[in-house]
Amino acid sequence: MEDVPALDEPLKKALGPATAKVMAEALDLHTVGDLLHHYPRRYAERGELTALSELPLDEHVTVVAQVADARVLTFNGSKGRGQRLEVTITDGSGRVQLVFFGKGVHKPHKDLLPGTRAMFAGKVSLFNRRLQLAHPSYELLRGDADEAVDTWAGALIPIYPATTKLESWKIAKAVDAVLPGAGDAVDPLPPALREGRGLAELPDALRMIHRPRTKADIAAARERLKWDEAFVLQVALARRRHADTQLPAVARRPVPDGILDAFDAKLPFTLTDGQTKVSQEIFDDLATEHPMHRLLQGEVGSGKTMVALRAMLAVVDSGGQAAMLAPTEVLAQQHHRSVTEMMGELAEGGMLGGAERATKVVLLTGSMGAAARRQALLDLVTGEAGIVIGTHALIEDKVQFHDLGLVVVDEQHRFGVEQRDALRGKGKQPPHLLVMTATPIPRTVAMTVFGDLETSVLDQLPAGRSPIASHVVPAADKPHFLARAWERVREEVGNGHQAYVVCPRIGDEEDQKKSKASPEDEAEKRPPLAVLDVAEKLRTGPLAGLRIAVLHGRMHPDDKDDVMRRFAAGELDVLVATTVIEVGVNVPNATAMVIMDADRFGVSQLHQLRGRVGRGSAPGLCLLVSEMPEASPARQRLNAVATTLDGFELSRIDLEQRREGDVLGQAQSGVRSSLRVLAVIDDEEVIAAAREEATALVLADPALGAHPGLRTALDALLSEERETYLDKG
Repeated sequence: MEDVPALDEPLKKALGPATAKVMAEALDLHTVGDLLHHYPRRYAERGELTALSELPLDEHVTVVAQVADARVLTFNGSKGRGQRLEVTITDGSGRVQLVFFGKGVHKPHKDLLPGTRAMFAGKVSLFNRRLQLAHPSYELLRGDADEAVDTWAGALIPIYPATTKLESWKIAKAVDAVLPGAGDAVDPLPPALREGRGLAELPDALRMIHRPRTKADIAAARERLKWDEAFVLQVALARRRHADTQLPAVARRPVPDGILDAFDAKLPFTLTDGQTKVSQEIFDDLATEHPMHRLLQGEVGSGKTMVALRAMLAVVDSGGQAAMLAPTEVLAQQHHRSVTEMMGELAEGGMLGGAERATKVVLLTGSMGAAARRQALLDLVTGEAGIVIGTHALIEDKVQFHDLGLVVVDEQHRFGVEQRDALRGKGKQPPHLLVMTATPIPRTVAMTVFGDLETSVLDQLPAGRSPIASHVVPAADKPHFLARAWERVREEVGNGHQAYVVCPRIGDEEDQKKSKASPEDEAEKRPPLAVLDVAEKLRTGPLAGLRIAVLHGRMHPDDKDDVMRRFAAGELDVLVATTVIEVGVNVPNATAMVIMDADRFGVSQLHQLRGRVGRGSAPGLCLLVSEMPEASPARQRLNAVATTLDGFELSRIDLEQRREGDVLGQAQSGVRSSLRVLAVIDDEEVIAAAREEATALVLADPALGAHPGLRTALDALLSEERETYLDKG
C-alpha cells in the first residue's frame, strides 16, 4: 500500500470517494484506523428482539424486530401520492409503528410482510401519543443463505453509532471491507504488559469487537481496548511528569523562627489533621530542586486558603515571593482581605506597627488606580512584597518579580492554559505550582484530566462549620412552597442573618443574546430568570422593606467591591447575584440561599454555590427553586444535591449524567474525545493500573526508544498542541 501503514490509509482509497465523504462529514472518520476504532454501541442477537418499549424520543435508533402486520391506507381518493403504508413491528413486549408515504410505499410494502425480521433505523417521533419511525431505512434478515446472512455472519449483530445519512448496517459493510487490514495494526502495548495481564493482541481485539462470535469475545475485546486508551493517555501524562522532574527549581524551606512559625503561633485554632497532612506534602515538595506540581482539592470551606497561605509563608521564609492567581476581581479582593486579616501585623512589612518578621501583601487587579498600581509593581520588583494576590493582571508584561518561588492558582479550570504558563514564566527558574479547586474531582478523573499533577485532598471541615439543610422548591407544582421560601428568608433576616438569591442571568439585552439554553430549556421557551428582574420583584413584593442589592459580572469593579464590602459588613440583608459569588466569597453571617431556576446549573456548581452559606456558627439553608416537572432528569439532579453534602458523590452523579466523551471536558482541548470504551468513572482499576505501568515504563525509557508502536499511538492521540495542553492543565 505504497508505504502507508494499513490503519493510516485514507478511507477515500479503501472505500471510494462517495462513502468516504459521508463518513468524514457524518462521523468525522477519515482513515481505516478511525473506522476500526468506531466501535459498535451494542449488539443485537438473532433470537432477541429489541425492547421497543424503551425507545428514546427524538433519537436516531437501530432496532431488530419482526413485522406483526402491514396495511396500505389510501386517502384523497387517489393512488400513488395519496397512499400511506403503516407497518407494526414487535418484540413481544412492545409495539412501534413504521410509516411510509407516497411513492416510498411500494418497496417496503413488498418487503415487509408479516413475520419478516429486519433491522430498522430511523428517528423516533410521537404521533397521536404513539411512538413511530417515519420512513425508516431497513435491512432484511433472512434465514436462508443469501447475501444478508453473509453480511451478518455470526449470531451477534453489531449496532453502530449511526446518523441519518449512514445507517448502522452500511457502517458494518464498510468495516467488513477494511477489517482484513487490522492484521497490520501496530500494537501500542508492550508485549510484556500485554502477556502479563492476559490481554488479546490488537488485531484480534479489533476483529472480536466488530465481529464477535460470542459475548466472551466482546468482553475480551473491550478489556484490551480499554487498556489501549488508558495506557496511551497515562504514558503521555507520565512523560509530562518526568519532563517536569528534569526542570531545575530553587528548593524553598521554611526557616526556624521565621514568618511561618510566627503565623502558626498566633493562630486562634488548631489545624485539622487533613490540613496538617496536606501542608506536610506541600512542604516536602517545596524542599526539592525540581518544581512542585500539586493539585489541592478541598470541599468548599475545608480550609484550602489556610494551607495555601502557609505554603506561601514558607516560600517567603526562604527569601522568595509567592503569587496567588484568582479568576475574578471579587475573589482576588476577598482573598487579599482574608489573607491580611489572618496575618494581622505579619502582613504589614515595612510599615509602622508591622511585626519584625513581617512581609508586605499586595493586591494587583486590572481596575486599580494608577498610583496604587505603580506602588504594587514597585513592591514586587524590589522584593518588598512577599505575597501578591491578583487576577490575570499579574500576567501582564509590565509585572516583574524579584524572585518568584511559588504560584498558587485558585479554581484553575477558570484559567486559560496560556495565562497560567505566562505567570510561571516570570520566575528566574520555574516556580513551584499549587493548583486549588473546590470542585471535588473523582480520583479517576483527577488521574486522567490532571494526571500531570500530584493530588492532595482535604476532606475534613474545620471545627465550627455548620450543617446546611437543602430542599427542592417545586415552584410550578406547588407555588405556595415558593411563597414559604421568601418567608424563610425574612425569618433569617429577622434573626439578624443575611441571604443570597442566585439567578442564572443578569437581565440586560446583551446578556439575553448570549444566553445558551439547554434542550430542557428549549422545551420551556422561557428565558432563565435574571438578577435585575428578580431583585425588582423582591423589592416590591415578598421582600419589600429589606435592604436588597445586586451583584453581577458586568458591574464596574469598584461598584462590585462596594456591594461585597457592604454585604460583608452587614449593611445589606439580601444579595441578588449571578454565580460571581460561587467561589471564595466568605460572609459567615449569611445563612440562607435561594437558587432560582436551579435546574439551569450543573450539580457541582450548585454544590459550590451552596457552600457560601453555613460558614459561621448558625446552620445554613439552601432552597433550590425549579419549575421542572417531578419526573424530569433535571429534578432528579436537584434531588441528588438536596440529599447529600458529599461533593465527591455529587461530582460522580454529575459525570454519570453527562454525555459520553464530555467527561474530560477541556482536557480534551476541543479534540474529539479519545476515549471510546474507557469509562472514566467505572474503570478506576484499569486507569490506576495503567498509571502505574506507564510511570514505570517512562522511568526506564523516557524517549520510548524501545517502544515504537507506543510512540506511534502517542503521536496519533496527541498532536503537539494537545500534549502541551495536557502539560499545562
